[in-house]
Amino acid sequence: MPHMKYFYELTISSSPHVHSPVTTRTLMGDVLIALTPALVGSVVFFGFRALLMTLISAAACVFFEWAWCALMKKDNRTYDLSAVVTGVLLAFVCPVTIPYWMLLLGDLFAVILVKQLFGGIGKNIVNPALAGRAFLLSWPAAMTTWVPAGFANGFGLLESVTADTVTSATPMGILHQGSMEGIRLWDLFLGNVGGCIGETSALLLLLGLGYLLVRKVISPRIPLSFVGTVAVLTFLFPMGHDRLAWMGAQVLGGGLLLGAIFMATDYVTSPVTRLGQVVYGVGCGVLTVLIRYFGGYSEGVSYAILVMNCCVVLLDRIGRPKTFGAPKKEAAKS
Repeated sequence: MPHMKYFYELTISSSPHVHSPVTTRTLMGDVLIALTPALVGSVVFFGFRALLMTLISAAACVFFEWAWCALMKKDNRTYDLSAVVTGVLLAFVCPVTIPYWMLLLGDLFAVILVKQLFGGIGKNIVNPALAGRAFLLSWPAAMTTWVPAGFANGFGLLESVTADTVTSATPMGILHQGSMEGIRLWDLFLGNVGGCIGETSALLLLLGLGYLLVRKVISPRIPLSFVGTVAVLTFLFPMGHDRLAWMGAQVLGGGLLLGAIFMATDYVTSPVTRLGQVVYGVGCGVLTVLIRYFGGYSEGVSYAILVMNCCVVLLDRIGRPKTFGAPKKEAAKS
């Protein structure tokens, strides 16, 4: 019998060799489900233009990612839904009055410059949606033109910002002036206030948090340390107002909950060690309060998270477990 040779194609990858039904697609799908209550609320508060903005932004991010992969002859990864999540979150941190072309520029910046140029998903160093928002603040007038909740019938689906647009101050804008005039905590909790389309309702964002915790998509460490730090600092330094009311307005107002739940917890741009996650959340909270109190811009959540994103490499060294069985000197070096 002649000698026969058999060849097998084996794929060898680095450890750990663990099989799990959890994939990037399932994780992103859970995030989109958790964002659904806030999306429904945005339609209720700001009309169907908010829904159209979100759909356009999500579709644009998918297209830009697909086009880049096709151009660079890379594997198409749009099926993992990460681009969809980026598009939804970027729309959520924009006012309903923003022109569509500007939103598309933000999508392009987030997907190509922040995500793909760094190597794609898992390799970007900052959150793409927040980086896209920071880029869009190059047009400060458009990004700070707000309409009051319930003004849906006064702003058309395809209408651009005009001088006739009814504008209103956001709660954070009022708080930034050291005032609480006209601010009611119940309105902040429900979302009956002006602001970015996805950040106004604390109730709907907390529903999303509950879903993510039940599904074990995220850990409570980062959201609790982030929000808890803001709560403690604003309670201790209430700027001349009732401590509890001031703290409640700072926690429920602006983009704190949206950022703490859906952006600071991004797997790629947040620490993996437990102690590192707590320090990361505390750092986000401290920076948020400092920017809100002393910065020229009334909201500090986005920039606080972006700054702490850049510190993740160092924070991952905090709380790193010692190598099992290694001598103390070698374990300390590792």
